[in-house]
Amino acid sequence: MPSPCSPPRTWAEISLSGLRHNLRVVKARSGQNVMAVVKANAYGHGIEQVASAFAKEGVCYFGVAHVYEARQLAQLNQDVPIYLLSPTMPQERAEVIQAGWTACLSSFEEIEDFERIAQAKHKQATVHLALDTGMGRGGFLPQDLLKAFHQVETSAAFKLEGIGSHLPSADEDPVYTQAQFEQFDTLVESLPRRLQYIHLANSAGLLDYSSRTTNLVRPGLMLYGVSPLPQYQSLLHTTMRLKSVISLIRQVPAGHSISYGRSFTTQEDSQIATVGIGYGDGLPRALSGENLQIDYRGHMIPVIGRITMDQIMCLIPPHLTAQAGDHVEIFGTATSITEIAALSKTIPWEIFTGITPRVLRSYKDEQTLLQ
Repeated sequence: MPSPCSPPRTWAEISLSGLRHNLRVVKARSGQNVMAVVKANAYGHGIEQVASAFAKEGVCYFGVAHVYEARQLAQLNQDVPIYLLSPTMPQERAEVIQAGWTACLSSFEEIEDFERIAQAKHKQATVHLALDTGMGRGGFLPQDLLKAFHQVETSAAFKLEGIGSHLPSADEDPVYTQAQFEQFDTLVESLPRRLQYIHLANSAGLLDYSSRTTNLVRPGLMLYGVSPLPQYQSLLHTTMRLKSVISLIRQVPAGHSISYGRSFTTQEDSQIATVGIGYGDGLPRALSGENLQIDYRGHMIPVIGRITMDQIMCLIPPHLTAQAGDHVEIFGTATSITEIAALSKTIPWEIFTGITPRVLRSYKDEQTLLQ
């Protein structure tokens, strides 16, 4: 006997055409090859569908954080190489070599271990050198680059394909970032040969800076419709709209408290809507008391009281008639994810990746969700 069907309480509408548009903007803006960063479940958008959309548009790499995500991508059988953006654990390296994934190397210990495993398997490990030009998270320091290059270049166990570094403040500190580009270019030019892929720019880097050596960019956030530099936001299309449904409408008297902690009390007889989304879905609890408003049929209605795990309460103005089953939008059209992040005192990256698995992803292929 089939299980009863229940409509979703909260869902994220994902625009595949918006994703494709943003990738085209990256290509046009940079004029370079593209590594599409799809880590963290494609920034919460769903790695399977997003990778499929990007593969059809043509990218030269998928960037993932670690081996678990590489396995997810490998199961999709997309004809796009997989790049591991983070260091690998020793027990993962044999799998990386066997699967043909590309590793970035940050230490001499990694070089020696990858070489040993590759030789034992009679295989080559495809690798890029990671260079630390200021991020401080991984990579060879500039003074160690030539030694690392020669050690990898002279070993038959490696296919040395590229070199990359990372920008820590391209959206905050243009003077430092420009100096970082200059340092990276100078170091790349010091190498005995030009490698196939040379990469430094993230989204902010490709939007506002240029390099004389790079031929590959690694966009993340802007693929998902958000520019880390506000002046370029109009180039991009929104890719996610977070929606929920009113589950209950109640009339409550003046002086009635709302939600945990009784931080809100009605000043008059009020129409209160209970909506089926909470911090268990990824709506930050930090938005409580921050004047958050959500879109109900083109009207902005305030969220009142504290955000709970599964539900929020909203004040419906007297001139509106709402009922259970009506849809609301948390962000996407009337309110951007950037605005939600600012109210939460965080960043859009955290909001996207914080949308939890219980939120249904619904994929649409219309022209755009928002232009």
